[in-house]
Amino acid sequence: MTIAQSLNAHHDEARYHCATLSNGLRMVHITTQRPVGWCGVAVNAGSRDDPADRLGLAHFVEHTLFKGTEHRRAWHILNRMERVGGELNAYTTRENTMLYSVYPAQYAARAIELLADIVCHSVFPPDHLERERDVVLEEAAGYRDTPSDAVYDDFEDLLMGGGAMGHNILGTEHDLHQVTRDDCLQYMRDLYVPQNMVFFTTGPEPCERIFKLAERYLGGMPAREPQLHRSEPVMREPVQQTIEMGLHQAHLVTGARVPGKDDDRLPALMLLNNLLGGPGMNSLLNVELRERRGAAYSIESSLSTFTDCGMIEIYVGCDAARLNACRRVIDRVTQQLASSPLTPRRLDEARTQLCGQLTVAADNSEWLLTGASRGLLYDGAVTPLRQTIERIQSVTAEQLRAAAELITAQCRSSLTYL
Repeated sequence: MTIAQSLNAHHDEARYHCATLSNGLRMVHITTQRPVGWCGVAVNAGSRDDPADRLGLAHFVEHTLFKGTEHRRAWHILNRMERVGGELNAYTTRENTMLYSVYPAQYAARAIELLADIVCHSVFPPDHLERERDVVLEEAAGYRDTPSDAVYDDFEDLLMGGGAMGHNILGTEHDLHQVTRDDCLQYMRDLYVPQNMVFFTTGPEPCERIFKLAERYLGGMPAREPQLHRSEPVMREPVQQTIEMGLHQAHLVTGARVPGKDDDRLPALMLLNNLLGGPGMNSLLNVELRERRGAAYSIESSLSTFTDCGMIEIYVGCDAARLNACRRVIDRVTQQLASSPLTPRRLDEARTQLCGQLTVAADNSEWLLTGASRGLLYDGAVTPLRQTIERIQSVTAEQLRAAAELITAQCRSSLTYL
């Protein structure tokens, strides 16, 4: 059985059901027979939508949504799902915010009602805002104290030329001190609207009942267009920068801008990223830098794609004395991929590995749901994993080689913490 055939069998269990509520809110339900359910809201709003003088607002709103509604105090929100063994959580990215709950499947109605209350009726109590402001500032300070994390944020700001897309998701201390309750409420009015959101669920409940519950609790949100004002980040010439911090280890991030999520080159970029430094221990950079040379203790490559752009980032953590050797290996490996197409056998192995990894990932309910919700949010339809697999399997050696040209040494920016 091929991977594509096995995915067909897999999706007999996980079937997508899409609907649109009376107010225009889109939703997707994945029917499974598992005893655990998930539900949540994906919002097309993230740190790139922060006002220029309120950097960190999207993340701050995500934190303070749980601090009180017109019907519940923070304590009641905190306990509503935990008392039945579930949980309530959220996170913010550059382009979207995810609010979700996971719970024993029989509590679907409880979770849906709670999420609807939070999204539709949060009041941002002033006393809680002050306490949570301190929490977020501590989170930001802790993040800056971890060089392997902080170097990514500074590199992305460098790569994106500053501006809305590049700044730290957590914001700045100055701007966070300026955020008010009115700022939070206005942000909700502008962006947490049905036309800018997707509601998602998974579990054994019949889709008809889930749709009725969603209509009951979320259908009353007023329909209106979101106030999105996005512009594509400026392109800039590659920049090489080193920051002396007195560290005992070096942290290097090097990478380049690549096309966004709707570009036809995305499957080749996914394959390229996985070859370079994906989760497999046999990735090219892990083999060259760690297994053969023992030159680095941490090597990874990541691909991030957005609506209008993307980036591939390669991270290496190593002893400072080995930094230049690591740079040379990265330059050589990327240049080889850009100069010489893979042999048919090597290409087939690379495609098989990535498709297999995606198949394994599809066994995770959260992975399935977030992928489905983002597809509905940005493309208006859920893209079956089988279709993604087929696109990867069709990548040619020449397409992969052309993708590698985008990240050769002369195209990449770099930031090093020393």
